[in-house]
Amino acid sequence: QVQLVESGGGLVQAGGSLRLSCADSGRTSSTFAMGWFRQAPGKERELVAAISWTGERTSYADSVKGRFTISRDIEKNVVFLQMNSLKPEDTAVYSCYANPVYSSLTHAIGGYWGQGTQVTVSS
Repeated sequence: QVQLVESGGGLVQAGGSLRLSCADSGRTSSTFAMGWFRQAPGKERELVAAISWTGERTSYADSVKGRFTISRDIEKNVVFLQMNSLKPEDTAVYSCYANPVYSSLTHAIGGYWGQGTQVTVSS
């Protein structure tokens, strides 16, 4: 069973950096496409970044392009989200998501979710 656990969230000032990690304790998600979603209170959940199971294909929301980088260690079943030049509008709960189909990440139908980690960026 896929069991996703996020870590690395916290409080940073605008312009700072954080690196989020998502580990599959079930050790079964290495062949899954992975994504990072975020959701702030009163706002819709959005896909921030996605990566194919091989790691050769990535995509980003326009709002984070050039600032965020998604990567993965397939052998260790860990996905990372490096967040640089953080802005207050990046404040949200960030959740890791796994789905066997890369093209299914956008609407997050099916798949598996982590519990989320809070990222707060102060102005």
